[in-house]
Order: sequence, then C-alpha cells, then structure tokens
Amino acid sequence: MSAPAGTRARRAADRAARSGSGPLPGSATIARFPGAAAKFALLGEVLLVGVVVLALSIPLVTLPAAVAAGAAHLRRFIAAEGSSMRLLLADFRAALRGGIGIGAAALVLAGVLTLDILVAPSVPGGGVVAVAGWVLLIALGTVVALAAASFSAEAGWIATFRRLPATVAADPGGAVYTAVAVTFTGFITTVLVPLLLPALGCLILALVAIPERPRRATSRRG
Repeated sequence: MSAPAGTRARRAADRAARSGSGPLPGSATIARFPGAAAKFALLGEVLLVGVVVLALSIPLVTLPAAVAAGAAHLRRFIAAEGSSMRLLLADFRAALRGGIGIGAAALVLAGVLTLDILVAPSVPGGGVVAVAGWVLLIALGTVVALAAASFSAEAGWIATFRRLPATVAADPGGAVYTAVAVTFTGFITTVLVPLLLPALGCLILALVAIPERPRRATSRRG
C-alpha cells in the first residue's frame, strides 16, 4: 500500500473509531458522545428532530410529549445508539400517557399569562403586571422543558415533576441555561416564524446537552 493510501486509510479508521462505527485501536478509548463526532450529521438530525417535534406538536397539548420524545431521540443519536424514527414515535406514544394533561394545563396557564400581559397596559401598575407575566411565562416554559427532557416512560410524568426540585437544586446553573434557551426560542420565533423549525431542534439539543456539560464541582472531584 502506498504512503498516501495508507494515510487515507488511517484517517478513515480514526473517523470510524471516533464515531463509534468502526473498530478501535488497542490504545484508543471510546468517545463519550460518538454520535456527535460527525458535525454535519448531528446538524441534520437536529433539524429533522425540529421538524418532527413541530409536526407532533400541532395539537399544542402534545408539545411536552413531543419534546420528551425528541430529547430521547437526540440522546440516543449522540450516544451512537439506535435512533430510528420508529423509536421516536414509540417514545411519543408512551409520553402521551399523562403528557396530554400536562400539555393542556400548561396551555391554559400560558393563555392566562399571555392575556395578563396583553391587558397590562390598560390597568394601574401595568408595567409590574407585564413583567410578572413574562417572568412566570418563562418559568412555565422552563419547568415544562426540564420535565420533558428528563421524562422516562418507566417513571411517568408525576414522578418526573416530583424530581424537578431536586434536579434544579443539584444544578441551578442548568436551570438558568434552560430558561435562557427557552426564552431565546420564543424570541427568535416571534422575530421570524420560520425560524421555529431550527430553533426547536436546537432547543431540544440544548435540553440534552446542558445536564452533560462539564461542571466546576465535577472537575474538582476528578
């Protein structure tokens, strides 16, 4: 084998090893997130998840279940596990049990808060009412997003919401990042509605990535 051909073969083997699709050299270690090694494939999957989740969320009350299914799908994809659309739809159906009630309750609360924000200019102290409405609306979106991201069919929605206070207490920075991601998604969508597709996919990727980010406490323990 010529030197250029050997170099190309080694590079191809390195790429396969990093992605988890090929054999590993004896001294190599498996990447923590092998599915994220192929950047363009990850981008395509994020955009695809945004489209699928948006389609599944058309009834609105199915949004939490759709986000939960999308997060589970991306989590499998970056781990280089099975990540077919069939599994995503199965996750969605499982999350619908109880998820529709969560979605309906969130939709009603969001409607009430939106109405408060709209009528705030016409009432005394409207500025305070509007600010409170926006803060509560962002908090609502953050809570639903955190619950959807950590949902599992085995635990169910009630257990997932019961775990949320402990989750936030263990990683308050992650909750802040999630609130920022939710706020940005809402803002960018109001600026240009078609951006909802990529923004939704990026939000779900953020929900998966935020809990896995390196943290100062973790590095100190290591």
